[in-house]
Amino acid sequence: MKILLWSDDLMSRVRIESRWKAAGAQLLKRDTAETPDLIVMDLTARDAAGHIRQLRGLFPATDILAFGPHVDAEGFRAAKAAGASECVARGSAVERVLGRLGKDG
Repeated sequence: MKILLWSDDLMSRVRIESRWKAAGAQLLKRDTAETPDLIVMDLTARDAAGHIRQLRGLFPATDILAFGPHVDAEGFRAAKAAGASECVARGSAVERVLGRLGKDG
């Protein structure tokens, strides 16, 4: 599975990517020409809703999983309005993707 992870938090991104790579995922760079199988958006990233809108336009058939603080109801609403397929609390994102990869957390 090819995954595009969009996060401005380098420490979190490295930790998350390492778990997904260990489970067999291929992580794509932001400027990829390849179509990802899944886009994962960190809602704490600068202009996350704008990026979701742009990515939805570029990859209309690709699921976009947005994650953020569980108390950020407004961020979840904005992500859904921008085109996110699903929004989950930050603590659930890694396991949700591992589940899609057929792996347990």
